[in-house]
Amino acid sequence: MATRNRDTQMNTNALALVAVSFAFALGQATPVSAQDATSKAAVSLPKDTLAIVNGVPIPQSRLSDAMRAARQPDTPELRRLFKQELIAREVLRQGAEKQNYGAKPAVVEAVNASKAATETELYLRDNVHPEPITDAQVQARYSEIVGSMGEEEYKLRILSVADDATAAKVLERLKSGTAFDALVREYSIAASKEDGGEMPWVSFKTPATEGKTQGVPLAVAQAAAQLPAGGVTPAPLVVDNVRVIVKLEAKRAAHVPTFDQMKGAIRQQLQILALKNASAGFIGAQVQRATIQQ
Repeated sequence: MATRNRDTQMNTNALALVAVSFAFALGQATPVSAQDATSKAAVSLPKDTLAIVNGVPIPQSRLSDAMRAARQPDTPELRRLFKQELIAREVLRQGAEKQNYGAKPAVVEAVNASKAATETELYLRDNVHPEPITDAQVQARYSEIVGSMGEEEYKLRILSVADDATAAKVLERLKSGTAFDALVREYSIAASKEDGGEMPWVSFKTPATEGKTQGVPLAVAQAAAQLPAGGVTPAPLVVDNVRVIVKLEAKRAAHVPTFDQMKGAIRQQLQILALKNASAGFIGAQVQRATIQQ
């Protein structure tokens, strides 16, 4: 998932660069009335076609994909910008094709990698069949969650870095008044980085014990239970060789949700776990049957 997000961001950045170049190119071209251009497009473009470049149509779906990847408010100006970007990219693609860039080793390798990834994904989807989740399993998981809840629940922010030196730098900047969430976005290597390290409310019995902390690492749970609201761990915690700094945003009396409130989320979590386990079993069996030299 992290790779996919990084690739999406790279594509978005590339599109933004193309947009600047395209806007500059438009500035050098012969001016055309916007009204005339709109009128011609409305008459000549087939349905669900964004534009036609040298006879090659660009489907409207590509604009929708670009808008989703941008994760920005959908505005007419942003749509116009991405439309220009997609047109520019198609112009460049055609130029590259004319000069046979498709045969270059880097391009061939990228195509093969994309093909392999898609083949693998479809192969797993067609061959991995986890057992359906029963109502009894959902009920049992609900009872387990409720039974592990404590008297209070905690709202945490987590900042994870790779080494002691970076952790020390973060703690020093915290002392100088820099906001915790800003430092998370600048330094953290965790998936919660973009959210400022914010975690969902969590509750566990104290003193915290291994395996009964609602998925929170034991060291983090133990530290959170000792912090006052707004407090930050004075030294980094070591969790799986990562240095973790914890802020307790708030705490409150634990609220036990009803089964009806939780059953949908629990079923989804169990389905994800079942799929993960089934995938691991299928992959393991395939590897066992393969002839591998290493």
